[in-house]
Amino acid sequence: MSYDLIVKNGRVMDGSGNPWFHADVGVDDGLVAAVGNLGAMDAKHVVDAQGMIVAPGFIDIHSHSDVPILIDRRGLSKIHQGVTTEVVGQCGNSAAPVNDSVREYREKYARSSVPDDFHITWGTMASYMDEVDKGASLNIAPLVGHGTVRQGVMGYENREPTEAELEDMRKLVAEAMMDGAWGMSTGLIYPPSVYGKTPEIIELAKVVAQYGGLYFSHIRGEGDTLLEAVKEACEVGAQAGLPVQISHFKASGKKNWGRTVQSLALVEEYRERGVDVTFDQYPYIASSTGLTALLPHWAHEGGVDKMLEHLRSPASRKQMKKERRLGYPPENILVTKAKNNPQYTGKNLKEIGEMMGKDPFNAMCDLLIAENTQVPSVMFGLSEEDVVRVMRSPLGMVGSDASAICPEGVWADSKPHPRAYGTFPRVLGHYVREGVISLQEAVRKMTGAPAQRMGFKDRGLLKEGYRADITVFDPAAVRDEATFTDPQRYASGIHHVVVNGVLVIEGGEYTGALPGKALRKPV
Repeated sequence: MSYDLIVKNGRVMDGSGNPWFHADVGVDDGLVAAVGNLGAMDAKHVVDAQGMIVAPGFIDIHSHSDVPILIDRRGLSKIHQGVTTEVVGQCGNSAAPVNDSVREYREKYARSSVPDDFHITWGTMASYMDEVDKGASLNIAPLVGHGTVRQGVMGYENREPTEAELEDMRKLVAEAMMDGAWGMSTGLIYPPSVYGKTPEIIELAKVVAQYGGLYFSHIRGEGDTLLEAVKEACEVGAQAGLPVQISHFKASGKKNWGRTVQSLALVEEYRERGVDVTFDQYPYIASSTGLTALLPHWAHEGGVDKMLEHLRSPASRKQMKKERRLGYPPENILVTKAKNNPQYTGKNLKEIGEMMGKDPFNAMCDLLIAENTQVPSVMFGLSEEDVVRVMRSPLGMVGSDASAICPEGVWADSKPHPRAYGTFPRVLGHYVREGVISLQEAVRKMTGAPAQRMGFKDRGLLKEGYRADITVFDPAAVRDEATFTDPQRYASGIHHVVVNGVLVIEGGEYTGALPGKALRKPV
């Protein structure tokens, strides 16, 4: 018998959490055809994995590659990490469904990392996934975003929906689920998702539950209100009857460091009560979001045009400064891209204030005006002790909370959070070698665990009949190269990556192949 590909002489770590074993892996017609001693078999292509770990392809269970993978379908920052599938549509913001008002809004404002000639050509979740199917380096599994749905029905209005509006949102969520979405996400610190109260979320989650989907949540607060926010997410699962995935589990702000003891205990408590709650995490002490997240929620009401009015108003600015959110020191907030003012890229708000001759808050407001409110940033506000504590929980998985990008094109002049390039190798390298978790547990958190969580029936394990998504890495050499000061650097030690049976990384180099597909949840 002849295979399309044999990965031979490797130490197979199958994604189940079990220790490695010596075996070859045969691939045929996009599937894992055999795992065992294949020395007598022929293949069109042979990869020698001597001394390396052969694992299932990594599943990034929290990604923001919805649009970036259509801008540059190579997905280089992720495929070089060994990622073969990404779960997108996170934090309440999904690529679809978009109606004319949402499309117009995004075309006007969401342009900081979008080429001038790129436009939204899709509307439904089905048409978005058809667009992905035109080619990508990796697979894309989308969620439907609560914020996107709410914006399409209610804009940026801070009020409860009428029964008719709630029914319209139910229909949009149901249509996305029927199109193949895997669940719904909320971004409960981001307008307009933040304007949805718990009963509204529960009602929409009930629709998701009817289709066997999941509830993903960027919870309503990761700092002072952490425990209340975790409880709200768990209650949505309890009352709507569906599994809950809490996004990027953490405790933000120095005064809240250590509160992961209580938040982890709360998750365990709800699990004992029969609520299926798990979470994901990125392995860094800094988060990343837009600078507008520092403004109070009322400043977002009415959308960007209204926000710009507030930013220009001395009275509103004075009030916003008094009520500003996420109380990080200005030197701990780093601007990762200022498209119209590149001199500020890579500078913190204290430095930008000094460059402008203003206090940091007013400098931030002026920068937001100059950049049409689109200013991504990195914020240092987490503790290493919490990162380690969360990582050791068997309920956690690895998620980058970042997009698939590259150091070229529209991203060439940015300094993104290094998690876009380093999340998975950082866990496999730094945290495994430091003894925080075992290698097989790290691989499980990247493969079998997220596959089981999502309900992927044919991915996440190296098993006969499963899709041939495979990552081959050197456990002694794998490491993240990206840093906060020099973030656009590909990881080391990831030697071969196979997606749907096709080599996308061979010998550490991108092959040019685009075998990835949109993954549709069976209805």
